[in-house]
Amino acid sequence: MEIVVVSRHTEVPERFRQHVEDKLSKVGQFSPYAQRVDVEVTHENNPRLADRAERVELTVRAKGPVVRAEASAPDRYAALDLAAGKLFERLRRARDRRKSHHGREAPPVPEPVELAPEPVEDDEISMTPTPPTETGVAVEAQLGDSPVVIRQKVHDTDPMTVDQALAEMELVGHPFYLFVDAETKQPCVVYNRRGWTYGVIRLNYEADALAPATA
Repeated sequence: MEIVVVSRHTEVPERFRQHVEDKLSKVGQFSPYAQRVDVEVTHENNPRLADRAERVELTVRAKGPVVRAEASAPDRYAALDLAAGKLFERLRRARDRRKSHHGREAPPVPEPVELAPEPVEDDEISMTPTPPTETGVAVEAQLGDSPVVIRQKVHDTDPMTVDQALAEMELVGHPFYLFVDAETKQPCVVYNRRGWTYGVIRLNYEADALAPATA
């Protein structure tokens, strides 16, 4: 299993790289088919964010869903410990899910939930950053003249069921998951409402209706 360490706005000494390899050597116990673990270390230069100045993001790539975890702390060793703990827990849950998934009935599909869009004032609209084109690479850009920074990333995907999307959401540890429905081909989002209750938002998008008219 390959462990790749990259850094943003900081340098990663060899001592920390060795600590990362020792810490993540347990990945194979939870995910025997793991091929690579990507480790991204980011330093925040803003002194007001000193309590989370170091961020570590871990991504396990195997023959199946990608599993991610990240954490921030004043020290990168502490951030790694927190992120690794989350990662091991998600890998364990994924392993247990694979064992228990065979033979059980699929859970009921959550009812779609419609959310009314919040009004946006004209003076709040700023120039949108250019979307990234390289898959899996995060790109950050400032939103116009505001202090807001937008982080964008493009992911490859295949159509999937709601049940599969819920499993993927658990693996990456996010409160939501964007996917394409295998049956309807609609862009959808599943999200955690409370406890074991989930919601689904579907976009009824028709590209032909928005295509420019031809003479």
